[in-house]
Amino acid sequence: MSSPSLPGAHGTGTPHPAKALPSSGLSGRVRVPGDKSVSHRALILGALSHGETRISGLLEGEDVLNTAKACAALGATVERLGEGEWRVEGVGVGGFREPEAALDFGNSGTGVRLMMGAVAGNPIAATFDGDASLRKRPMRRVLDPLAAMGVAQLSSAEGGRLPLRLQGLADLSAFTYETPVPSAQVKSAVLLAGLAAAGETVVREREATRDHTERMLTHFGADVRVEPFGPHGRTITLKGRPNLTGAPVVVPSDPSSAAFPLVAAILVPGSDIVITDMMMNPLRIGLVTTLREMGADIAILAERTEGGEAVADIRVRHSALKGVEVPAERAPAMIDEYPILAVAAAFAEGPTVMRGLAELRVKESDRLTAVADGLAACGIAHTVEGDDLIVAGGGVVQGGGPVATHMDHRIAMAFLILGLASREGVSIDDTTFIATSFPTFMPMMRGLGARID
Repeated sequence: MSSPSLPGAHGTGTPHPAKALPSSGLSGRVRVPGDKSVSHRALILGALSHGETRISGLLEGEDVLNTAKACAALGATVERLGEGEWRVEGVGVGGFREPEAALDFGNSGTGVRLMMGAVAGNPIAATFDGDASLRKRPMRRVLDPLAAMGVAQLSSAEGGRLPLRLQGLADLSAFTYETPVPSAQVKSAVLLAGLAAAGETVVREREATRDHTERMLTHFGADVRVEPFGPHGRTITLKGRPNLTGAPVVVPSDPSSAAFPLVAAILVPGSDIVITDMMMNPLRIGLVTTLREMGADIAILAERTEGGEAVADIRVRHSALKGVEVPAERAPAMIDEYPILAVAAAFAEGPTVMRGLAELRVKESDRLTAVADGLAACGIAHTVEGDDLIVAGGGVVQGGGPVATHMDHRIAMAFLILGLASREGVSIDDTTFIATSFPTFMPMMRGLGARID
């Protein structure tokens, strides 16, 4: 099978600064791009299945396109049929071929960690690499459980970082693993490796994380059991060596991307927008829960199920917010949304306390530090106490910048949203990396009435 012709990646060389200016009421009806987590998993599980998988609504951002290229390099047939419409002809569990070159995942921690698990159960060696940002991110949390299953680490950069080379096995050892930190990526890597193991692979997590892998494994024919574990966690048990069969996947709108126009509508006076087809998986909507606690006017309309996931249309109107305390156990349900929540908190009356944000330190950037630095650049009072972030609030934000984005798409988008509701606007140093998850962000926001230069 040959590698497909895939849409070209967006350039990431020359920085592209931008400034968001004070805006008046946002209005319109929009659908944000497909969910990134579901998009990655649809491609990977399609490649690990026998037969054809048709995917509708795939996110065509850089992160997902790099996963598509990796699947093709490993022997699957991957074709783009039209906008968001893709076809994958898989090779089955254990059927990957050895890639001729390194698998380059760009900026995507999800793509590289999940693919490590998928490759683990094949008798091949593969090199995993990424951009400068991804090369700084920890991979040991995935490498350690994979090693316990029999995967050999042939080489790596210092500390088990990228670039690294792994030797997989056709017959991995099933085992029981308790994740040391809440991480859907680690859990998913172990489960994907467990597909090639005889017996049952068990993952226990003390805090429930997003469950798209479990749902999609079942959708493709795997035997997966999910049971409670402690007050907030779950035990996931996968029976190894299933015969996965290609299946259609409809990718819902990404709630992590929807967070940006959603918060913009809350903050910009006179706004009234509708975001359609948003995923409402309870393990992904911690931000909606928090914003409603803060007093946001968010109406959930037309609730339904599509492709095994709950979806709905969301109507959001300008609202006055009050500060709240966000419990640490909510973090897994909104881990990517804390930068934009910190922006919302800046406009709330009274302090907002966000607890248990250790995981933010190992994202595309040290997001906790990046958010704090961005708030400081905009004159917003805040403190960081250990892994907690406290934003003082006050309701009025002057603006400022330039905010350093640290090659992090969510930092870039969050502070552009802040600028729309500020008095003087906010500038950021680079918009380039927004393309990794939300390539239509700028035109979509401008279409709603946002002033971004």
